Amino acid sequence: MHIKRLLIVLAFLLPFSKLQAKDYPASLFGIFSDGVTLNTRSIQYAIDYIHNNGGGRLVFHVGRYLTGSIHLKSNVSIQLQEGAGLIGSLNPWDYDRKIFTALIFAYDQENIAITGQGFIDGRGRYIARNIVDMIHKGLIKDGFRYDRPEAESRPMLINFRGCSNVLVRGVTLKNSSSWVQTYDQCKTVHLDSITVDSKAYWNNDGIDIVDCEDVKITNSYIDADDDGICLKSHDAAKACKNVLIENCTVRSSANGIKFGTASLGGFGNIRIRNIRVFDTYRSAIALLAVDGGYLEDMEVDGLQAYNTGNAIFLRIGERVAGKKARLENIRIANLYAEIPATKPDAGYEYEGPIEDMPRNISPAAIVGMPDALISNVTLKNITISYPGGGNPLLAKVALDTISRIPDRATAYPEFSMFRELPAWGFFIRHAKNIQVDGLTLTCAKKDFRPALVIDNVHTSKMTGITVKEPEKKDIYHASRSTGVNINGQPVKP
Repeated sequence: MHIKRLLIVLAFLLPFSKLQAKDYPASLFGIFSDGVTLNTRSIQYAIDYIHNNGGGRLVFHVGRYLTGSIHLKSNVSIQLQEGAGLIGSLNPWDYDRKIFTALIFAYDQENIAITGQGFIDGRGRYIARNIVDMIHKGLIKDGFRYDRPEAESRPMLINFRGCSNVLVRGVTLKNSSSWVQTYDQCKTVHLDSITVDSKAYWNNDGIDIVDCEDVKITNSYIDADDDGICLKSHDAAKACKNVLIENCTVRSSANGIKFGTASLGGFGNIRIRNIRVFDTYRSAIALLAVDGGYLEDMEVDGLQAYNTGNAIFLRIGERVAGKKARLENIRIANLYAEIPATKPDAGYEYEGPIEDMPRNISPAAIVGMPDALISNVTLKNITISYPGGGNPLLAKVALDTISRIPDRATAYPEFSMFRELPAWGFFIRHAKNIQVDGLTLTCAKKDFRPALVIDNVHTSKMTGITVKEPEKKDIYHASRSTGVNINGQPVKP
């Protein structure tokens, strides 16, 4: 048994063993740390040299190393010692472009790493400003929507695609001008103990995982001006599989953890544990299947959300005509959330946009489609507190006309997309096999809406539902639902 365990450990460590073959100080290759000398060609020469000579670490000691785009190669690790930083050039012409623009690329490589206690600074607001200048001069062609360059034209910090055995550990990633880091169709990716501090420009997703397999995101702190941790599926033939997100803290001007901005393929075997979300504009957890793909076999256990606009948002949509999505077999347990009356990210340099207004505070929601029901969702030990104080003059949906709420099949999925909803605590629609074991909803001020509303929900059992609000009234309202039992009582169809 001991031999078997040893072999398993060696099999895991072997892909990274070549990275430790030899250390090469950056100064050996004429790479300067003065923050002024452009080191792009010297750094690339060093990476190529190490790659061609059996692999190893390119070690950067204390200093600021100015560079444009570099391309990491197999069996090479970038080691940023404490106080060492890679600094992005402010000249747009110093960056390469593949599908995206980036500071550090790796395409179809293996056994690569970025480690240490140093940092990578993209100086995003300044490079974006210079890109805007080039667009105005006609030197860069760009859609320039909303008076800003498209995300693809602005350099992210890390763009890895088709790579295997990827390790990013310990480093701080800050001030990207676009998404901070994207891992696309990679296998065996571990992001551990990293810090993301990126509030420099628009589209500052903290981490983007696209159609990757065997991914771990652990022990990290994410503060971003877009989705904190975002998983996507761009390819209908691929999926994000075998993902662990654990022991992370997230702040975002969008969603804390989000699946499905793009969901053409799928997401499966996902585990999310011990997460803290704070000062976040949108949902603490958003699970979306809106482009014909699937989202299944997911477990969320131990999520705490403070000063966050929405706790839970599950959604099936149909943005791709004729393609029906699936969202099923979801387990959410031990979730605590506090929803404020005011905008959670107010005061940040790039706040989330105020949209879908006017409306009252939105409830947590599970919303499928009439012909694509969300199914097999278990909620256990869920506590959500709300400010209450709903304004009845904003009500656009009476309880006897819930069926008229538009399904908005092709709309961009966010918790506020339906505008006014008839519940203050939880809204469930177009779903089946919803199992609730312990749900506490607290409302600080009187709200004219009931706490829980279900519509077109079937074969579901909800127990341990506790509602605390200043005004005593029916805790739930049901419409077009069959086979539902709430707190031991059958719900009338």
